[in-house]
Amino acid sequence: MATKIRTTIKAVALINGENNVKGSLHFVQHPSGITQVKGNISGLSPGLHGFHIHALGDTTNGCNSTGPHFNPLKKDHGAPSDQSRHAGDLGNIVAGPDGIAEVSIMDYQIPLSGQHSILGRAVVVHADPDDLGKAPAPISENNLSHLSAKVASLLAAKVEVLTKP
Repeated sequence: MATKIRTTIKAVALINGENNVKGSLHFVQHPSGITQVKGNISGLSPGLHGFHIHALGDTTNGCNSTGPHFNPLKKDHGAPSDQSRHAGDLGNIVAGPDGIAEVSIMDYQIPLSGQHSILGRAVVVHADPDDLGKAPAPISENNLSHLSAKVASLLAAKVEVLTKP
């Protein structure tokens, strides 16, 4: 659950991944508690790519060092629209034919403040689509999801604060 804040909090994840994958994501937590994620990522293959917040901010070994999806409430893997899901389950982003994905997400489960803050955690974009929790168990229920176990991430970047409340 998002923490009530009186001011807007901003953070950024600067992306510099393998195979010339790069970009930036800006996170803005509004006083209402919703966090907006906006930005773009270039150098992706066209199509769907799993997009998650992972538990750890250690990006020294790509997805392998970022831990499982951020899941402070111990929920099952799911889609962003599911009532019960990992907080870090942000679904898929879509890269166009030019390899650029424009990201625009609004979510209440990824606050920049409070007990379940995503600050210091990793943003991970996977090479393959996320199954949104629809694959047969135990594949989809695994905290790392089938994506993390199956392929290396294309990028992992730490969410870092720009301004504090």
